[in-house]
Amino acid sequence: MNAKIVMTEEELKAAYQIRKAVFVEEQGISHEEEFDAYDQEAEHMVIWDQGQPVGASRWRIVDGIAKFERICVLASHRKHGVGKMILTFLEQHALNKGLNQAKLHGQTQAEPFYHKLGYQTASEVFIEDGLPHVLLVKQL
Repeated sequence: MNAKIVMTEEELKAAYQIRKAVFVEEQGISHEEEFDAYDQEAEHMVIWDQGQPVGASRWRIVDGIAKFERICVLASHRKHGVGKMILTFLEQHALNKGLNQAKLHGQTQAEPFYHKLGYQTASEVFIEDGLPHVLLVKQL
C-alpha cells in the first residue's frame, strides 16, 4: 500500500468515491454535508492498494494548526492499518510544512483508535453531520 497527495482530477475522484462510500452510503451523511466548500481549499490524499483506492482524507491549516478531516477507509480494508497509515502520512506532511500540532474531529466510536496514535480528547461530545464527535489534538 502507498499514500499519495492528490495531484490529478482522477485521484481526486478516487478520494471522493471513498468518502461517498463510507460517509454517504454507509453512515447516511447527506451528500451536501459531506462535500463542502472546504474541499476546494484542502489538500487531499489517497491510500492505494494494488492500484485501487482504499482510504482517503483531506487536510487544511486552520489557525496555524494542521486540521485533518474526512479520514475514511473502505470497509474491506479496515483493521489492516490503513487508518494509521493515513494519519502517519498526514502528520509527516504537516511536519514537512513546519507545523507541530494537529487536530481533528473524530467520531466518538473511533476515539480509542485515535488515542492509540497519541491523540488526546480536548472537548465534550458534539454533533457534526448528525453524528457524535470529539475534538482530538496531538503535538507532532
